[in-house]
Amino acid sequence: MGAAYSGTVSDETTSAPTDGLWSRLRLIEGQPLPDRADAYSALHDELSRRLDSGAKLDQRETPGTR
Repeated sequence: MGAAYSGTVSDETTSAPTDGLWSRLRLIEGQPLPDRADAYSALHDELSRRLDSGAKLDQRETPGTR
């Protein structure tokens, strides 16, 4: 069986994102709970916008699909 979930992500089991996400997540985790909730909400909104803009770019680059 694998190790029990400790509630944290370890460096040994994941590779760090190269765009600053990892350091941003660590910063958020160090904040008090109410601030963490707001920070995660803001991060979610930002990542959602980035995904949406990428999807729109993909649709424009795909010829003949409408």
